[in-house]
Amino acid sequence: MASPIFVVTDIEADGPTPLHSSMLSFASVAIDADGKSYGEFEAVLTPRADRKPDATTMAWWASQPEAWDYATKGAEAPEIVMPRFADWVDALPGPKVFAAAPMMFDGLWMDHYLDEYAGTRVLGGPFKTRQIFRGGGVCLYTMAGTLRGAPYLDWGMSKLPAEFYGHIPHTHRAIDDARGFAQVLVELFKLSRALPAITGSASDFR
Repeated sequence: MASPIFVVTDIEADGPTPLHSSMLSFASVAIDADGKSYGEFEAVLTPRADRKPDATTMAWWASQPEAWDYATKGAEAPEIVMPRFADWVDALPGPKVFAAAPMMFDGLWMDHYLDEYAGTRVLGGPFKTRQIFRGGGVCLYTMAGTLRGAPYLDWGMSKLPAEFYGHIPHTHRAIDDARGFAQVLVELFKLSRALPAITGSASDFR
């Protein structure tokens, strides 16, 4: 079976949920478990007319003028960007798996936008839609917490050493943060390989 390609993605938005606000930008880094790169994708999106910015989020953005400029300059319509992203994922070799930190935030935004504008989803499953990803995706937040053996309240991504990020600063520019999270995923796979293997058939883990 071909090795999966992990599409490690970071998003920036003007609010906490796609139900009320807009995704401003996102970036993805495609790698395998050993860290071999298969390309990058980056885009800036025009805000949705049927959504509005969140006041608390916008107050935070006011403290990040360089990141805000990067997340909003040269924006394109999501109905153009999301199909282009889906085609890029499709063209990658082997099975593709979505990854984010945390999955519940970045994955939720990407799933919503892909569903709305590209007829596909972050999740793979028994859907009557285009399938570009396999399985339920990878939450780096959860993976990092469990592999470190940390208690739940100490699972934050900021708890990881800078070496895990390849010393790539977390700048809130989507491409920088996606590259850093991609490095984290490779380090986490190294940790997982050091653990005893659990054997069983695929049906045992459904």
